[in-house]
Amino acid sequence: MKFLESVSFGQYVPSNSWMHRLDPRTKVCGLILLLAGVFMASKPYDWPIWVVMLLLCAHAARTGLGFLFRSIRTVLVLILVTSVLNLFFAEGEPIWQWGIFSVSREGIQLAWTMALRLILLVLFANLLTLTTSPMALSDGLERLFSPFKRVGFPAHELAMMMTIALRFIPTLLNETDRILKAQLARGADLDRGSIMKRMKAFIPVLVPLFVIVFQTADDLAIAMEARCYRGGEGRTRMKPFNWRLADTAALLFCAALIVGQKLLNWYAG
Repeated sequence: MKFLESVSFGQYVPSNSWMHRLDPRTKVCGLILLLAGVFMASKPYDWPIWVVMLLLCAHAARTGLGFLFRSIRTVLVLILVTSVLNLFFAEGEPIWQWGIFSVSREGIQLAWTMALRLILLVLFANLLTLTTSPMALSDGLERLFSPFKRVGFPAHELAMMMTIALRFIPTLLNETDRILKAQLARGADLDRGSIMKRMKAFIPVLVPLFVIVFQTADDLAIAMEARCYRGGEGRTRMKPFNWRLADTAALLFCAALIVGQKLLNWYAG
C-alpha cells in the first residue's frame, strides 16, 4: 500500500507556475523534443545537459523533486530488468565471465545509459501530466492531430482515449488501495509467503478491481451519452488556446539544446 500512496505518475497538480501557463501544445511538442534529445544522448558529457534541464523544468513547475521522483517507482522493475539484461548480454570484450553470463565494459556503459535514459523519459513525461489538466491535454492533442483529419485520422477520438487513460490512472490506484485496505481489515495476508501464495492472495483484490473498471467505463459512457456527446464535430471550447511569446521561446530553447548536444558531440569527436 505504501507503493500505491507514493505513485505520482498521471496526476495533475493545479498551480500558477510558468510551466502550468504554457500552451498544452507547447508542452507536448517540447516533450517530444526533450525525449528525442535523451534518445540521442550517448556520451557521458551529454547527460548533464538533460539532468540540468529536468531540474530547471521542475523548478519552473514548482514541483517538489521528491514528489516528482516518486514516478520512478512505477517503472523501477523495468529499469532494473533492462539494466541487468544489457549488463550481462551486451556484446563486447568480457572482463568477467561465469557460464553464459559475462560482463564487459560495453555492457556496463550500456546498462547505466539505458537506466538513466528510462529515468529521464519517465520524469519528463511525468512533468507533462503534473502541469497539464486532462481536458487541456486532450484539447492540445486534438489540435496537434487536426491536420491529419483530412486523411481520415480520428484526431478527437484518439486524444479523448489518451486523456481518459491518463485521467483514470490515479482513480484506479485509489480503488486498488481501498480494496487492499478492505482485504487487510478482513485478515488477508498479502505480504508473506512464497510468490505463488502471494499471487493467490491477490485474486480477491483483482476480481473486484476488474468489476470496478468495467463499471466505471460503463458509467462514463452513460454520462457522455446523457450530455449528448457525439464526437468532436461542432464542439467549442470555453477557454480557447492562445499562443504566446513564451511558448515560442520554450520550443526554441528545447531545440537549441538538441543542436548544442550535436555540436558538442561533433566538437568532441
